[in-house]
Amino acid sequence: MKFLIINGPNLNMLGLREPGIYGDKTYAALCDSLRAWCAEAGVECELFQSNHEGAIVDKIQEAYGAVDGIVINPAAYTHTSVAILDALKAVSIPTVEVHISKVSEREAFRQVSYVSYYALRTYEGLGFEGYHKAIRFLKETLTE
Repeated sequence: MKFLIINGPNLNMLGLREPGIYGDKTYAALCDSLRAWCAEAGVECELFQSNHEGAIVDKIQEAYGAVDGIVINPAAYTHTSVAILDALKAVSIPTVEVHISKVSEREAFRQVSYVSYYALRTYEGLGFEGYHKAIRFLKETLTE
């Protein structure tokens, strides 16, 4: 079983970017945790981060027939990208959405998540642990 884990814009700046909201752990630390959690779940993983919407769409399309599940933190594209939603719908790969912060309690413009129209589940406000829960949930869902 293989998962694609996608992180959107500015997540490469974890540790520097608004530590009061996102914490002080780096993107490299997140990647280390993701690899460990996937190994623990017995799942191969591919990690991808981009600040470019089209690159994320391309990566989702490339995943067709190549991965069993997607964990995605679309970051700012959560609230703006119909293109990412459409790509997820096109490939029909089971997907779980993750947000490090509790977006539902943040600014009004962050209240819409286009990805949530497709995702099986959304984890928010749990920091890095949200990814861990997403990986476990996706593995359990796919092995039922």
